[in-house]
Amino acid sequence: MTKKFYITAAIPYVNAAPHIGHALEFIQVDVVARYHKLLGEKVIALTGGDENALKNVQAAEKAGFPVQEFIDKNAKLFEELLKKLNTQFDVFQKGTAPSHFKSSQELWNKCFEKGDIYKKDYEGLYCVGCETFYSPDELNEKGECSEHPGKKLDKVSEANYFFKLSSYQKELIKLISTDKLKIYPDFRKNEVLSFLKEPLRDISISRSNERAKNWGVPVPNDPTQRMYVWFDALNIYRSGVDKATWPADLHVIGKGIIRFHTVYWPAFLLSAGLELPKAVMAHGYLTVDGQKMSKTIGNIIDPLEIINKYGVDTLRYYLLREISPFDDGDFSYRRLDEVYSSDLANELGNLVMRITTLAEKDKLEIKPIYNFQFSNLTIEQFDSFQFNLILESIWKKIKVLNKSTDDFAPWKKTSQERKEFLTKSLNEINQVGYELQPFLPETSEKILKATTGKITKIPPLFPRLNTK
Repeated sequence: MTKKFYITAAIPYVNAAPHIGHALEFIQVDVVARYHKLLGEKVIALTGGDENALKNVQAAEKAGFPVQEFIDKNAKLFEELLKKLNTQFDVFQKGTAPSHFKSSQELWNKCFEKGDIYKKDYEGLYCVGCETFYSPDELNEKGECSEHPGKKLDKVSEANYFFKLSSYQKELIKLISTDKLKIYPDFRKNEVLSFLKEPLRDISISRSNERAKNWGVPVPNDPTQRMYVWFDALNIYRSGVDKATWPADLHVIGKGIIRFHTVYWPAFLLSAGLELPKAVMAHGYLTVDGQKMSKTIGNIIDPLEIINKYGVDTLRYYLLREISPFDDGDFSYRRLDEVYSSDLANELGNLVMRITTLAEKDKLEIKPIYNFQFSNLTIEQFDSFQFNLILESIWKKIKVLNKSTDDFAPWKKTSQERKEFLTKSLNEINQVGYELQPFLPETSEKILKATTGKITKIPPLFPRLNTK
């Protein structure tokens, strides 16, 4: 029986068009998915649209569009980006899908029947950006949300349904500390455990129809309330697949929402008697030229602009090689130009073109390599999401191949000497092509085709660009 591997990206808000931070996560998920496919596993990859948030309603009102029309338009932009990034997502589950509404209400009912949901009057400070309540001790020195500094929190007073999060504190600590719910990297795991050492407060999981503006999943048996967006949005991971696919083997998320995925989400599932995801990987944030991305600053990076100018594999390479999988990283067009010229055009592109040009002149034919396998070290690095280290290792091989070509100077050798060298070089480049499959699928396909059978000169993989 073929092993199943179910992986998810976070469910982005569809209150605006996607940016390069979304691209980073989608590409990370795609790399892991492609790797597991190469292992022969049946892979299911899911993301979707978080469509029931109040911020979506507010953005639609500001833009002067009906809410559904507005979120449908933005959701389509995300789906188009997934295709442009050459990612292989199987499911894009919309938060407004009837199947999601039904599944979320079933989840609610299970938690309610367990006795973990109750109603009470509540007053608190609400961050629309995070779609969550904060206590004063969770805010910065200015009384602001650390994720959205400079934005005033709403003081809310109303009757809400609450979930008994406190009932699952000990169980969550045990699950996380024993890695039954594995958190990558370890320092994020320690952050979550540190949070769980403090007494857990029960959390509000509904909003009044008035404050929700009659948008979102209705609370079962209470026409005055809508589900809190984080209760329903997390359930997209379940509502978008069949029962045989759940649980998720891996959730890939940004560091800012780790608490929702490692505390709230597993607690809801425990209450409902459902299986938990096996692992959560949290990546860092992207800055642009050292600054946080902001509409006010005007430094939001559209990944489609990069793809249109440099090609999709250039963007994939930059985000996977230059950005640490777990720490914050920086994007700059200056560095992108450097990477494109040095790593992609000069080192990889020039190598493949030189070797295939010489091989064509000698009318070489190469049999395909069928027994390729990842090394044990590479497997370990894939399993710990060290994408940058794997690419670093691949590029060391590329550098060695370039140097050996310069040193040997096959164009100066006899026909037999040149044939032996070129055959060896083509086989090694072919292996590089296999190793690049999860990372640069378009480039990998070109390399594999160019280095087997009757060899013909390959056009530049990364043509010289006027980047000024």
